[in-house]
Amino acid sequence: MKIVKKPFGITPDGIPVDLFTLENFQGVTAKITNYGGIVVSLLALDSRGEKSDIVLGYETLGEYIRNNPYFGCIVGRYANRIAGGRFTLEGKEYILAKNNGENHLHGGMKGFDKVVWKAEDIFPSDGVGIALTYLSPDGEEGYPGNLSVKVRYILTTDNELRIEYSAVTDSATVVNLTHHSYFNLAGAERGNILNHELLIRAGAFTPIDQTLITTGEIRSVEGTPLDFTRRTPIVARINQNDEQLRYGQGYDHNWVLDNSDGSLSPAAQVVEPESGRTLEVFTTEPGIQFYSGNFLDGSITGKKRKIYNKRDGFCLETQHFPDSVHKPHFPSTVLRPGEEYSQTTVYRFEAE
Repeated sequence: MKIVKKPFGITPDGIPVDLFTLENFQGVTAKITNYGGIVVSLLALDSRGEKSDIVLGYETLGEYIRNNPYFGCIVGRYANRIAGGRFTLEGKEYILAKNNGENHLHGGMKGFDKVVWKAEDIFPSDGVGIALTYLSPDGEEGYPGNLSVKVRYILTTDNELRIEYSAVTDSATVVNLTHHSYFNLAGAERGNILNHELLIRAGAFTPIDQTLITTGEIRSVEGTPLDFTRRTPIVARINQNDEQLRYGQGYDHNWVLDNSDGSLSPAAQVVEPESGRTLEVFTTEPGIQFYSGNFLDGSITGKKRKIYNKRDGFCLETQHFPDSVHKPHFPSTVLRPGEEYSQTTVYRFEAE
């Protein structure tokens, strides 16, 4: 196991940024920058033992700064959407940026994906990694409380990228963190992900309205295009004439995971038949957002000069449910002084 640190560039306000390369004995390699905690590259083996980069993104820091649709980043303070760009906590209303129509998305105009984190090498017994820390000051992007956040990326000897999140606050606030890699298990430059086969261990999902805000309902997936309780090609139902698919322009929904007791449990599996690559997702979170890359529109040129078109990548974002701040029956995202926010997500890579 080894880790190599190199300069990755300087932000417009003069802050130096580094790129950390983590590699295990099997040859799986993750390149992660402390700008936004972005996974810039992830090399994984196929069934023939050949490596490919399986995450979409850019080759330079400047490209990430200029135009990043959340490629590979840490999302916070609040992943996904908050209706109307506002919420009330302990009798006080907080106003947030409306950066997704009339709604707030992924922490606002300058969320955790756009800040420089402090980074240090770590060497746990089962791998190698980096620990990223960031102090989000009271009032940043409209959120209350000074929030101290730590995210540990660990590449393990079992070909896993393990992400451990923790946070504490000095005042009541809301927290919902996730990771936002766009995966393509055939290879990041190999076209769309429609033939990938997906299984989500969830018998229910949270429907959305026309603005992509959860309605508050928890609905069974049975008989809907959102039923991935058996491994199914993404293409099988994505173009059906279904209200939820029309609203999302494809899949952009939160699934209610079957096991939501807080233990690290299997959440999803994706198989790419041609390469044999398999992605298994485990999480302690109650929900997972499957996003089928609907808003990639050909305007972005990424690594190897690849133009990213609609559905060239997919995301599996482990999370608490979207807009939980307005739905008291959803799992709470409130964090108070004396409490610790904690969650773990594991992405395991294998080849069939």
